[in-house]
Amino acid sequence: MGRRIHFVVDPQGWCCMGLIIFVWLYNTIFIPKVILFPHYEEGHISVVAILCYYFCSLFCIASLLRVSVADPGKLPENPKIPITEREYWELCNKCNMMRPKRSHHCSRCGHCVRRMDHHCPWINNCVGEDNHWLFLQLCFYTQILSSYTLILDFCHFYYFFPLKKENWDVFVFRHELALLRMSAFMGLIILGGISGLFYTQLMGIFTDTTSIEKMSNCCEDISRPRKPWQQTFSEVFGTHWKILWFIPFRQRQPLRVPYHFANHI
Repeated sequence: MGRRIHFVVDPQGWCCMGLIIFVWLYNTIFIPKVILFPHYEEGHISVVAILCYYFCSLFCIASLLRVSVADPGKLPENPKIPITEREYWELCNKCNMMRPKRSHHCSRCGHCVRRMDHHCPWINNCVGEDNHWLFLQLCFYTQILSSYTLILDFCHFYYFFPLKKENWDVFVFRHELALLRMSAFMGLIILGGISGLFYTQLMGIFTDTTSIEKMSNCCEDISRPRKPWQQTFSEVFGTHWKILWFIPFRQRQPLRVPYHFANHI
């Protein structure tokens, strides 16, 4: 992944991303304050439950911030095309620039992106070759954090022992029911939406096709070589070490892909 910061000027994207950050901030503040810390102080849960929640929350927001400003694979204005690879490049009919096959022009960003999957307003950025791995991490950790939040909401009312030292003069305890209902509602909405999106993303990697390619029905060529799923995932995450697929605090190193495996639009 390139180290360039990619910033899209799009008020709609800013609003969508701001909403996501609000949901994350809401649950990161109120869930520990209403559920985790009080039950820990009374000995109902261990400190591991608190550390796991903050661990998931940290990885979730790190993936969100990184994928929103990461360069998705924007092509330079005058790309240098090796002589041996010219047959795998084509001319974009929108910006009149040469681009590798499987690239796509994003009308919202105004440029071509290598192996573009889609433009996501929730991260205010395109999902392309260089930040697809971060988008997958964002979906994964968002599901874990939402599921963990829903489990805590349920256990607070139906499994944990009642709290004995509640201070009803504190805002969070006076409005505890409303706060947790809102948390559960947001958790269900996000979990449902992200789970479907994550599933389609995984299927796209397994079949080595992007969302744009699926919509344009351009990958029906049954004669193209098929890659093992380990190879396609390694190409997306930039490493063969599977443990690193889950770490957002690193730099992606592109793997060299043989051109006889290249699919194209």
